[in-house]
Amino acid sequence: MAETIYTKNAPDAIGPYSQAKVVGNLVFTSGQIAIDPATGNVDAVTIEEQTHQVCKNLKNLLEAAGSDISKAVKTVCFLKNMSDFAAFNGIYGEYFTSKPARSCVAAKELPKDVLVEVEVIAEV
Repeated sequence: MAETIYTKNAPDAIGPYSQAKVVGNLVFTSGQIAIDPATGNVDAVTIEEQTHQVCKNLKNLLEAAGSDISKAVKTVCFLKNMSDFAAFNGIYGEYFTSKPARSCVAAKELPKDVLVEVEVIAEV
């Protein structure tokens, strides 16, 4: 049976979904965008600022699930502009030092008109 994960240290879901689910020894996060959980707003403007906020949200969410960012096995990354790939990669690499498997695609539009969204599967 899946366990639903919720933490106030990551943004509340903005739709009919959970922040994350734990099934067996894996945690599956919903896509995280650059919402600051303290304000509920997207305060970050640049791709670098937004990527930092997304990674902080994921770190907090994984910790709430009994995992951590070093246990990530797969990420799926969505960029509004593929021209941001190098800048995104630089910040992403600071957090995901274990180098999980990854997909990274361009998305025409993302929620709240953000520049980046990332979801993670990690070991618990």
